[in-house]
Amino acid sequence: MTNQDPKSSAPESENIVFTEQAKPLLTDLLYPSESDEPIDMVTCYLKQDEPLTVSQIKDWQMLPPSVYVEEIPEADFWEPVITEQDWYGDDEKTRTASFQKLHKLVQDTLTVRQVFRVGESEMDVYLLGRQSDGERAGLKTKMVQT
Repeated sequence: MTNQDPKSSAPESENIVFTEQAKPLLTDLLYPSESDEPIDMVTCYLKQDEPLTVSQIKDWQMLPPSVYVEEIPEADFWEPVITEQDWYGDDEKTRTASFQKLHKLVQDTLTVRQVFRVGESEMDVYLLGRQSDGERAGLKTKMVQT
């Protein structure tokens, strides 16, 4: 019975490390689109091994069938914020470096990652992955595209 205690506490401590490491990276970090929006931590109760479906995201967020939800490639979420451009000033370079750290943390700690956009012009965007204990967690932000 004592062997189970360390195993049961190990994933919890790994999850705490994920949230503790992600929180400072999210402070004052804004996702750029037509309006710059904050990024928040999010958890999801869906624990199955299979990837999530659009229908499950609608159920999780309690959305009516009329709301548009689509899965997009993870690269579409990261590419605009982790790629440094030649014309970037100090502020943009600092923001890009912060996103690169966040990207590495997400890659290192979350598996089976998926990105979902909810809505059409003002979209909620969820990047969800599985933590070591099977719980899903990730990031949420908003994108505005008119």
